[in-house]
Amino acid sequence: MFSYRHAFHAGNHADVLKHLTWLAVLRYLGQKDTALQIVDTHAGAGQYRLDQDLARTSAEADAGILRLLAAAEAAAAQGEAVPDAVADYLHTVAHFNPDGKARVYPGSPWISQMLLRPQDKLKLFEVHPTDVRLLSKQVQELGTGKQIEVLRRSGFVGLKALLPPPSRRGAVLIDPSYELKTDYPAVLDTLEDALRRFPTGTYAVWYPVIGRAEAHTLARKLKAMGTRLQRPWLQAELNVGLQPEEGNAARVAQGQHHAAMRASGMHVINPPFTLANQLRAALPWVLAALREPVGASWAVTDHTP
Repeated sequence: MFSYRHAFHAGNHADVLKHLTWLAVLRYLGQKDTALQIVDTHAGAGQYRLDQDLARTSAEADAGILRLLAAAEAAAAQGEAVPDAVADYLHTVAHFNPDGKARVYPGSPWISQMLLRPQDKLKLFEVHPTDVRLLSKQVQELGTGKQIEVLRRSGFVGLKALLPPPSRRGAVLIDPSYELKTDYPAVLDTLEDALRRFPTGTYAVWYPVIGRAEAHTLARKLKAMGTRLQRPWLQAELNVGLQPEEGNAARVAQGQHHAAMRASGMHVINPPFTLANQLRAALPWVLAALREPVGASWAVTDHTP
């Protein structure tokens, strides 16, 4: 259960999609003065060093955030504009690297805490013994008192006690590792229970797009749930594609060829009304920076009851 460490994957293409979307959601929700409760059900270690052993083992950031930063620098040199949502995301990452060298990557807890206002609360769930220790240490060093709380228990279970929040305004990020097949039904059960308790909250679910039956059905079931419960939803997917030597995308999708994860999605229930257009502007630019030669694509679908 504890074999997964996000440090191996920090700053990859999935993090780019996840954190770009999450940041856009929080920016919008922060425009209203009423207190906001933010919940991260699978917080991880908080922030990650891209120049140390864990991240360098897979070097996934090289084809993710580092490639995106290089594309933005090239665009600036040519006087070309970067989409607003991408620029905001890259500016946030740069905040953690004041010397201009991308050594630190902020996970979702650190992106969330950057946007906290005095009236807001941040609840961080994590069960991995090493990551929760690192996360707790980082939060303690911030000196935010009770505004940020680290909870060493399953976010799938612990979320129930936090809904609805006292202010009736909340945003929840659900992004398990999907290391266990049970994570897929747990996401659906947790989300449905949350929507029963707090139907007007904003819920963002990250999911992998891989050659596993549970993964293929999750995206479809998320759409069906939102439609059945009469909630607006948005689904965005980013597929960075393959190198030619990895085989064609169809064979990988059918599980006939082993390859690293090349695609992932974000499903947002009760999204900001601005989010779909922001992502439709951002993802083509992101894909142009991150794409490999075979099978790359992006998609944004939204639904309003």
